[in-house]
Amino acid sequence: MISADSAVVLIFNGEIYNFRELRTDLECQRVIFRGGSDTEVLLNLYMAVGESLLSRLNGIFSFAIWDRRRQTLLLARDGLGVKPLYYAVLDDGFVFASEIKALMSLLPETCALDEAALQRYLTFLWCPGEGTPLRSVRKLLPGEAMVVRAGRIERRWNWYRLPAFRREAKPALDQTSAIKSTREHLRTAVRRQMVADVPVGAFLSGGLDSSAIVALAREQNPDIRCFTIEMEGGPEAGATDDLPYVRLVAEHQGVPLDVVRIDAGRMAGDLERMVAQLDEPLADPAPLNVLYISQLAREQGIKVLLSGAGGDDLFTGYRRHRALMAERWWSWLPGPMRQGLAKTTGALDQRSALGRRLTKLFSGAGLDGDARLVNYFRWANRADLERLYSAEFKAALGESRAEAPMLEFLRELPPETSRLERMLALEQRFFLADHNLLYTDKMSMAVGVEVRVPFLDLELVEFAARIPARFKQRGSEGKWVLKKAMEPYLPREVIYRPKTGFGAPLRRWMRHELRELLGDLLSEASMRSRGLFDPAAVQRLIADNDAGRVDASYTLLSLLCIEIWCRTYLDTGGQPRMNGVSYE
Repeated sequence: MISADSAVVLIFNGEIYNFRELRTDLECQRVIFRGGSDTEVLLNLYMAVGESLLSRLNGIFSFAIWDRRRQTLLLARDGLGVKPLYYAVLDDGFVFASEIKALMSLLPETCALDEAALQRYLTFLWCPGEGTPLRSVRKLLPGEAMVVRAGRIERRWNWYRLPAFRREAKPALDQTSAIKSTREHLRTAVRRQMVADVPVGAFLSGGLDSSAIVALAREQNPDIRCFTIEMEGGPEAGATDDLPYVRLVAEHQGVPLDVVRIDAGRMAGDLERMVAQLDEPLADPAPLNVLYISQLAREQGIKVLLSGAGGDDLFTGYRRHRALMAERWWSWLPGPMRQGLAKTTGALDQRSALGRRLTKLFSGAGLDGDARLVNYFRWANRADLERLYSAEFKAALGESRAEAPMLEFLRELPPETSRLERMLALEQRFFLADHNLLYTDKMSMAVGVEVRVPFLDLELVEFAARIPARFKQRGSEGKWVLKKAMEPYLPREVIYRPKTGFGAPLRRWMRHELRELLGDLLSEASMRSRGLFDPAAVQRLIADNDAGRVDASYTLLSLLCIEIWCRTYLDTGGQPRMNGVSYE
């Protein structure tokens, strides 16, 4: 959108939820509007107050504003990083986009891989921080803005920082007010984000977070359409079947439910499509879940979906939060004994879910402080990964550490911040923006559906930071305050059900559906040609995984995704291709 005097141009992706209030303020200043969009409000707000507009926005966005009067480009990304923004500083200018694939034809023909970023993808399955697979392409971080002049970054700053960074005393919240206010803040966020000029639907997984969103959205639209997924053949061994809980919530709330049925063969076959769409080699099948549901919603005429993403990151709920609380039973042990605990559990049978979980639970037992916090996010340790690296890859990495961005972030937090709140800050800054939100936005927008996340409304984020940790995680009970807040609205068996994730049968895929792809992409010839990993070490890892000596399914998936990414984006002369066909 271009200003009336043609002096300012705005390129905008997202939604400004408080645009009506902002418009009223601008109209009081005699600003004249030609239409009714939030885009026009954003443009006029910049014209009125300049860069200070950022602190007044409540929404999800990435935008660029070219100011011809000042010859400056202002780039900004929303506070939690719901909307992505990539950029590159080149010899002949500055380029930016919502997707890496949009930049490829503008980059030099020879694009160098970022070895440090690849190490992070392998370590965590996603890449914390500003890195991407390419050294020349960076991410603008959540809550960041920058000013570019004459093709160079002139200034970069945080316009929003998480509440955990603030040292001011928090007003005390008692149990009753915490429960009531949680419900009211979430209700306000849902109401605010349901405003749209197109039909709004909702994801429904059968878990507390999405069910809470649906229950409160139903107050605004009693017939809100809900969407879920059914995996033919059921979930992976050790995972809970979500569908009965989904149906229970839909029946309890009286809302229509659409189910997309997917078989493992189709999902495995769509892995290459997934990596191409994500722009990054995230080694997690969950993005396909978002793609299939969004596709079904779009076919039914729904262009906006509400998601429960963010509930675990504000109120706790992941297994690692329970593990953190359980540290009090063993963290007092001397260092050598804790190291022995890690070694003993590391030798457990990795073919059983219990063995895998105990191994992961105590893998960082020998570490201290923030290093142990960060370790809960790991999927593979440094020593195991280094055995896979080629000599050239090791040399390029040097002393680089995958956990560096997260440790640097934690060092800036006030020292009095509790371990639980430190972990939640990691969730909010990294796990959300660089993993969950990234794949949710990329896969939904691939089919023209926008996903909104009421839990990440900035007012709710600020309020959640005031809730004492004892009301979030009570021993092994996560999300305690949210559960209490939703008891009048949802069945107890849904509220207090076991926590589950998306149960794609990845371990079976490695033996069956992905076997041919594994043999091709990770073959000795392929690995030798790429030069990143040691061909013999990769083959040993595949054999050890087949024999059950290790559980390397996710590491193998990560290797697969990196090779798919390289073939899609590097081996095609800058034109992304999928299965030999130009990717659109």
